[in-house]
This record gives sequence, C-alpha cells and structure tokens, in this order.
Amino acid sequence: MLLKDIRDYQILFLGLFLVLGIGTRDWTLRPELIGVAIATSLATQWILSLVTGKEQMANLRSALITSLGLSLLLRADCWTTMAIAAVIAIASKFIFQVGDKHFFNPTNFGIISALILTPDAWVSPGQWGEEWWYGLLFAGTGGMILQRVGRWDTTAAFLGSYSLLEAIRNLWLGWTWDVYWHRLMSGSLLLFALFMITDPRSIPNSRIGRVVWAICIAGLTFILRNYFFISTAVFWALFALAPLTILLDVLWLAPRFSWQEADEEAGTELLLVQTRFIASLIKNAEV
Repeated sequence: MLLKDIRDYQILFLGLFLVLGIGTRDWTLRPELIGVAIATSLATQWILSLVTGKEQMANLRSALITSLGLSLLLRADCWTTMAIAAVIAIASKFIFQVGDKHFFNPTNFGIISALILTPDAWVSPGQWGEEWWYGLLFAGTGGMILQRVGRWDTTAAFLGSYSLLEAIRNLWLGWTWDVYWHRLMSGSLLLFALFMITDPRSIPNSRIGRVVWAICIAGLTFILRNYFFISTAVFWALFALAPLTILLDVLWLAPRFSWQEADEEAGTELLLVQTRFIASLIKNAEV
C-alpha cells in the first residue's frame, strides 16, 4: 500500500480540502492560524502522552487530523483562540474517557469550547457553498475512508434520517423541492457526515448502537436548526449526544475499533485483490 495507515489518507484528504477551500472559495483564513492549530495540537498530544503514558506517539496522526479539522471548520480573529481550541480538543481525549475510550469527538469538542469560551470564534456552515462537484469530491474521498474503517452505517443512518425529516417538513409546509435540495446540498453537512460523525474511536462500537446514535443526532440537528434556528446545529447536536455512546456501548457490546486491526484487514483485502488480478493476467496469458 502507498500509505499504510488509514489515517494517512484522511490527513491527505483533509489537507487537500483545506488547500481547495482557500484556493476556490476565497476563505479569509490566515496561514498563521493553520500553523498555530497544527503546532499546538501536536505539542499537546506529545506532552500529554508523556505525562499519562497511556497514548502512543503514533497518535500524532490523530492530533494532526484534529488540527486540520479545526482549520477547516473553525474561524477566529486571534491566534490564541485557535490555540485554546487545539489544546482543549486534544486534552478532551485524555480527560473524557470510559474504559480507555474517549467519547467526545476532539475536533467537535474544540470547536464548541472555542464558541463558548472565546468572543471571537465562529463557524461558517455555508463556507463550501452548494456546488455539486464538492459533494462528489467529499463523497468519493470520504467513501474510501469509510470503506476501510467499516463505518458506512453511521453516515447512512445520519443522512438518511435527516433527509427524511427535512422531506416531511418540506411536504408539510408545501414548499417546492428546490428548497429541500437547497437545505441538503451543503459541503459542510457532507464533511460532518463523512469525516466527523464517523470517527471510529469515539462513536459506539456496535453497528446497532451507531445507527441509533446517528439517528438521534439527526433528530436533534433537525430540531435545533428548524425550531431554534441554530445554523451550527450539527456541531451542537454531536456535542450534546456524545456521552450517549457510553450507554449504547453498555446496551450493545461489541469489540472496540483498532486502527492497527483496520490497517491489517485493509492490507489483507488489498493483497487478495492483487492476487486475483495477477491470477487473471496469468490465465489470460495462457489462453
């Protein structure tokens, strides 16, 4: 495999999105804030790894993913705000644990903390616009990651239930379907559904647990967005329902996700595909 760890692909794709967003969407994101997010996240991960002795240094990949997520979604006027968000995001993995499993998504926790604790932080859900090719890009790259980690069920449950709720509301109000598609065709919504809500280390372990959890988040997102008019509803819904993971893991027992096991399975699958391909070539050559 070109990149042996699945997280390497995630880092590559998130970095690509960041460059693409700055280049094509004219974001007012200062490069120094990206540097602050990356440096602070890596430094915090390294320091807390040494202090606790529980985390392996290989998890610097996870810290880099968190920093890229913050750079993509969080906006701030001061570099200190981005640093605070990064420190809190990484620290949440070490603090909020049950059975050595953290249940808050680090990026989401950092975003919500910055919104609550600082005066200059904000999130722009519409920053990606509604152009269809962004959706194809996110779906293609996100699909590759989800296929490797086996978490398609979470994305499908969230998008399916949220789309159904919006469709029912659209029919109830007698709106045209253009309004419906306008509310769903959001690059930020797809990024959330494909890369944030599917974090295999913080979501429920069992498939039924993940489906129930994703449907609950979709329902709360729908309520917050349509009845409380909160534009960042998806982030608040994930933050509020993250602790539900603990209960769902108790109700439906399942093995905890391991990056190493996922990498081994992906490698075995790739080797099998390559073997079959070579065998077909040999067979065709003999014919």
